[in-house]
Amino acid sequence: MVEQQIRTADVTDAGVLALYDSIPRDFFVPVEYRQLAYADSAIPLGHGEHMMVPIVESRMIQALDVDPRHEVLVVGTGSGFVTACLARLVNEVTSIDIHRDFVDSASAKLKELGIDNVSLAVMDACRDLPPGPFDAIAVTGSLLTLDARYIAALKPGGRLFLVTGDAPIMDAQLIVRDGDETWHATSLFETMLTRLANADSPTLFRF
Repeated sequence: MVEQQIRTADVTDAGVLALYDSIPRDFFVPVEYRQLAYADSAIPLGHGEHMMVPIVESRMIQALDVDPRHEVLVVGTGSGFVTACLARLVNEVTSIDIHRDFVDSASAKLKELGIDNVSLAVMDACRDLPPGPFDAIAVTGSLLTLDARYIAALKPGGRLFLVTGDAPIMDAQLIVRDGDETWHATSLFETMLTRLANADSPTLFRF
């Protein structure tokens, strides 16, 4: 998977590549889909949700450019794999999901792997976010348009990865908060991602 999928997608960060050797992705995949754990496939998780494909996962983690000092927010715990990956790279991860069974399952898996720098919570990100600010935010479901609350939850210099737009083509973006009231966005690549739960009525951008 690393050689045939991830490296070919311009993922060159050695720390990101090493995650796929050190964290068993199949451990986080539902049993009935374990044979697809390393395929270029959006694996169903239940509740209409899917795991991100490995290429999008790895490009997201690389774009966030985290380090061991950082505090990171994951919006959409899902299987827990992205949370586990980021936890291996940073000081602390806060990971939220609207579905309690996802949070409970991820908690058990992280504990089994000895990953203890993660705080998990059941939360609807379209209504509330955990108290920040954060050095990086990873949004694992797509939004129709940018939600200003994510930028407000970043520290100056913080980085936000999210996918916006509608089918059949969505835009993966990296947004960097330059200062208290300034930010800039970079379009990274086109993709498709399951909509974040309850995100059909987007918050209008205000900053």
